[in-house]
Amino acid sequence: MVKTARIALNRPLRRLFDYRIPDGMKLHPGQRVRIPFGRQQAIGLVTDTNSTPVPGITLKPVSSALEEWPALPEETFKLLSWASSYYQHPLGECLFTALPPALRRGRPAHEKHEQWWKAAGDASQIPANAKKQQALHDWLSGEDNGAPTSNILNKGFSRAQLKSLTERGLVLECAPPEQTTTGQDHSEHGAPKLSSAQARAASELPLPEDGFSASLLYGITGSGKTELYLYYLKQNLAPQKQALVLVPEINLTPQTVARFRRYFGSRVVVWHSALNDGERLSTWLRIRNGDPIILIGTRSSVLLPFTGLQTIIVDEEHDSSYKQGEGFRYSGRDLAVYRAHLNHCPVILGSATPSLESYQNASQGKYNLIKLEQRAGKATSPTVSLLDIRSRPLEGGLSRPALDSIKQTLQNGEQALVFVNRRGFAPVMMCFDCGHTLECPRCDSRLTYHRRDRAMRCHHCDYQTAATDHCPECHSDAFKPVGQGTERTEEVLSATFTDTPVVRVDRDSTQRKGSIQKILDQVNSGTPCVLVGTQMLAKGHDFPNVTLVVVVNADGGLFSVDFRAPEQLVQTVLQVSGRAGRGEKAGQVIIQTCHSDHPLLKALCHGKYLELADQLLNERRAGQFPPFRSMTIFRAEASTMEKSLQALDTIKAMTQVPGIETWGPLPALIARRAEKHRAQLILNANNRKLLNALLSKICNELDQKKWPSDLRWMIDVDPQETG
Repeated sequence: MVKTARIALNRPLRRLFDYRIPDGMKLHPGQRVRIPFGRQQAIGLVTDTNSTPVPGITLKPVSSALEEWPALPEETFKLLSWASSYYQHPLGECLFTALPPALRRGRPAHEKHEQWWKAAGDASQIPANAKKQQALHDWLSGEDNGAPTSNILNKGFSRAQLKSLTERGLVLECAPPEQTTTGQDHSEHGAPKLSSAQARAASELPLPEDGFSASLLYGITGSGKTELYLYYLKQNLAPQKQALVLVPEINLTPQTVARFRRYFGSRVVVWHSALNDGERLSTWLRIRNGDPIILIGTRSSVLLPFTGLQTIIVDEEHDSSYKQGEGFRYSGRDLAVYRAHLNHCPVILGSATPSLESYQNASQGKYNLIKLEQRAGKATSPTVSLLDIRSRPLEGGLSRPALDSIKQTLQNGEQALVFVNRRGFAPVMMCFDCGHTLECPRCDSRLTYHRRDRAMRCHHCDYQTAATDHCPECHSDAFKPVGQGTERTEEVLSATFTDTPVVRVDRDSTQRKGSIQKILDQVNSGTPCVLVGTQMLAKGHDFPNVTLVVVVNADGGLFSVDFRAPEQLVQTVLQVSGRAGRGEKAGQVIIQTCHSDHPLLKALCHGKYLELADQLLNERRAGQFPPFRSMTIFRAEASTMEKSLQALDTIKAMTQVPGIETWGPLPALIARRAEKHRAQLILNANNRKLLNALLSKICNELDQKKWPSDLRWMIDVDPQETG
């Protein structure tokens, strides 16, 4: 009897492909294979070895198995198969997401061991004019264990200089130092000491041996959630087991890693998009081999092939960065919960401003709700006040009372943080004679003025052009920036406080490798300074000497068409406010607004997030929005809006079944982006299973249709953005 295997490819195809298994070859689900595909050879992943092929078709044989073991173990394979079904994404692309780039391309699943070198011989043999060779020999002489080639190159030396020294016998290849793979911490620190409030919260966390459980740790900003994670792992993680700690942003990784390594040493490893291919493969192999590591990583970490996972922690679980925005649109937080279920281990979701979905699950008893409502140490919660800026003159978005408060803070030897949720110098350039504004030629949006680079940029498609001082329409010199971004606020603060460093933190200022760490080191030194930044500043940073936070404009989320906007406004303001007063000095928060009488902003001054969350949940319940109904969005983009709307009309005709409510199709909030016209169709249902079954049927039908070459459709299950 012919044995067959069903193979998934790393292509946007929902269908799988059957191949014959040659005699003597053993295959397992999750195993990498090389197969003939058309005129080429392709890398595939086995999904089934008991498939029934279509009668009458002669199957091509599998060329080879790349390993004798499955790259994706059973639990990881189940997780990704479920995610493919739930998020309606082709299985092959989902499975390959769990592989590092090197393995997707077919590279062998073992590390390419790097050469190590040590100094030898008498440096006097080096020619007098070979200064760099002399410097390389001197440097290697100071490295007791030798150094790998990559370190030598990173120090500015060349392969040619290294080769010259080896030919003279002045540098010899040596064995790398032994790396431990045991579960030892290599740290002298025991578990961190907890306050009485932290100890109470720790006692409520379920133990790994209790099996699966999901706990929502609501801890106000500065309450010491990270210390609680460290304590929990130190007390409960077995020496030979693995743990996963998810963080929302790559910029949070260095700070979190430093704190974890203090207690767990070399057991801590990282995973994020800035790693090179070799680093990713090395880390992936350690995970797959079951090394007893604690992995700290961004959302894609949850897809990796753990074989000894005992605990999952999701820090800042509310953060929208956990939702993948394109391609395989999964939620890292939600997959972490499902993965814990498959692994029979606890998952801890931590946040000072939990998502309404997680809070609703806790309210219904699906999650354990654990509260930590006291700040750690002697720190107290900051006082929050609204500053009405109607009729007040503004400089760089800042009112005179706000500037006076910053001045007083600096005179006290403390630090201030100014939150501006727009990067660039100004969001609009406008002619005050004819009213002309510069718009992106590829999007329905205006260009942002970046003064430092003298550039006009679109923050949606990255189009840019040189800035001009004269109106392109009427040539008037009354062409001026309107509104404020981080650059403009930075300029005003630098001119106002000439003797004080003003540090800007946004995507533009942190592009270079290591730049965010330099900024954090400067702020953590405690010397007086003013921080100016976007949401990057609101995410989990600990600045002990920041005692004042100024929110430049809190009104943006009050009148948005997105039903999530009020939740995101509350979370952002409370998170950035939580940067104030985390040390022994009291903190103050000033929220500038033109709507100081708005109930939501007034409630923010009390800072009790769960009360606000109850209020927002009641509004969601009344409007029948998630989490009280399931939502999915079909999006289409094409060369014309007519084509996009016609495609969505075709999809809408497939949704006319009882229990499904549709909205649209309508143009997206930004209807044209990168010269593509975008529209969307929203589906709502009370029954998630009914909706998922319908979505699966629709997606399979859509894959069979012949669409225009310039049209693309996408599906987003549980969307975080509805615009």
